Amino acid sequence: MEMPKRKCELCSMDATHLKTDAGGVTHYYCHHHAPTGSQKIMGLQKSIKSFIPLIIIFAVILAFTIIVSLNHPNTDFMYVMRHFEGAFFVVFGAFKFLNLKGFVDAYQTYDIVAKRSRLYAYAYPFIEIALGLAFLTSFNLLPTSIITFILMLVGSIGVAKELAKKNDIPCACLGVAFKIPMTKVTLVEDVLMGVMS
Repeated sequence: MEMPKRKCELCSMDATHLKTDAGGVTHYYCHHHAPTGSQKIMGLQKSIKSFIPLIIIFAVILAFTIIVSLNHPNTDFMYVMRHFEGAFFVVFGAFKFLNLKGFVDAYQTYDIVAKRSRLYAYAYPFIEIALGLAFLTSFNLLPTSIITFILMLVGSIGVAKELAKKNDIPCACLGVAFKIPMTKVTLVEDVLMGVMS
């Protein structure tokens, strides 16, 4: 039984569980808000098709980085990494604004800081864009790199915990514009960005 268009009654995420009350009324919930005794109604598809938006956006960012690097007279590996990371954060941060509340709801299901602070979840896309612009303009690179490393480390912990529990939840890396499942790809993405910083 698959009902991908149903929404959680407590937030804006897609419903993944249902529960029928004593009066026979069925209520729908996301993974985060699913009450005890609820029944799972759908799973996120983890085929290559579900990762196509992520692959396309990654390819565009990579192409942008290569073009910028080829047109710069003093290109070195650090320059390329800075521009890749900068473009990555700006683009991924911007996608979260397409449905900011939806992103916050999704992000709070797995990030260890966002679970405790909704304000942090709302601030996260702004932080990403600020870091991206700092990398692209080479502004205060040491503090920018330290903040990025800490942010990615914290993000990796939350993702690793959910993967260990085998929870079937969406990845909020591109907000909720695309239904991308959380897999090891999400963890690799966080770790890669942390290592690059």
